[in-house]
Amino acid sequence: MTSSTSNPTEAASVIDAGSVTRRSAIAAAVATLSGVALGQPAQPIRIGSTLALTGPLSATAQVHKLVGEIYVEETNKKGGWLGRPLEWIVKDDQSKPDLARTLYEQLITVDKVDLLMGPYATGAILSAMGVAQRYNKVLVHHTLGVPSLAKYDLQFPAWQLGSDPGTTVPNTVFDALAAGPKPPKTVAVVTSKFPSIFFMSAGAREVMKKRGLTEVLYLEWDFGNRDFGPIANRIKDAKPDFVWVGAIGLDGNLLLDAMKKIDYAPPQHFYLYPAPGPLVTLPEAKNALSLTIFEDQPPFLGNTGAADFVRIYRDRATKAGLADPSVETQSAASYTAWQILAAGVAATKSLDDKAIGAWIKANRIDTLQGKLRFDGPNNFGDDLMRVKQVQNGKWVVVWPKEMTAGGAKLLAN
Repeated sequence: MTSSTSNPTEAASVIDAGSVTRRSAIAAAVATLSGVALGQPAQPIRIGSTLALTGPLSATAQVHKLVGEIYVEETNKKGGWLGRPLEWIVKDDQSKPDLARTLYEQLITVDKVDLLMGPYATGAILSAMGVAQRYNKVLVHHTLGVPSLAKYDLQFPAWQLGSDPGTTVPNTVFDALAAGPKPPKTVAVVTSKFPSIFFMSAGAREVMKKRGLTEVLYLEWDFGNRDFGPIANRIKDAKPDFVWVGAIGLDGNLLLDAMKKIDYAPPQHFYLYPAPGPLVTLPEAKNALSLTIFEDQPPFLGNTGAADFVRIYRDRATKAGLADPSVETQSAASYTAWQILAAGVAATKSLDDKAIGAWIKANRIDTLQGKLRFDGPNNFGDDLMRVKQVQNGKWVVVWPKEMTAGGAKLLAN
């Protein structure tokens, strides 16, 4: 599947051989073919990527597709990059990393794209990274969850969760719980085997042990599982104070629906990387916790480009029928990736991957998330993950205190 957000008119002209010299006719023909003569528009900068437009990850990937379309359209209104319009070629990897690998190969060798943008989710990103490395292409990506696997020097993460998220991220979650009204003593950990989810849940188990918390249940399921009834029953029987759900996409919705069928509501519950809109609108998700790098609230709205993007995204997401039209961690990470790539192109005034990569690595970049750096292990910077909670049908940041708004605090069922 290929879509483009701009369709520049192909250059075309007629040369009157009787009115020009042979030399000028040849020059005019060459210039016409390059798309820069006789007032024709500049050739677009072609950016290629894949997204999981179908398959288990499609609910979240639709957010990333909308963000890319918004960025390209708004940038083209302002003249594009380097005086050239942007053309985004996005193909459906069907939530399959192997297919993503094939499609990125096609984008480079067949579609002849100038630059790459990363796909959604860790598996596809690692596949794309392997292709980018083979062709020495810069790869900015927005949702990689296992930094230790990102060995390529020209890859750059917009998903800023530090270089050791298996430790730092769970500690952030349990710090929030410890400061809440009902610090848990017993925990159930249930998780998908999806690589980044499994990695983070394993880290949470280690952090729990060091904090003296008791694990009363541990369960795994295969990526793409749709039957959460047995898992819901096991959680109910374990009677945990807190449920850590290693969820991706609609896993959280499916588990909560299974819990509802057996009249069970967890006292406190956390979902790692859910499809944010579908989860926040679910009544059973009351007081559910998750992670975020950005929410549509102060102090985030003061960051570079935040206010304008939030306004445009809300309008477009509403028209597109998305469950939640507010900007949160998925849409923010996606927009940040475009900001990073744009900064590299603007600073180097070129499309040279090596030059762009060197500049990104050496500089801090103003983004929706604040100033980001890429000089840590595997080009990761700081852990900017915060904890948010569903309160009154909206995501609200509840930890750390300095990132909350209006005195928001963590609530328990």
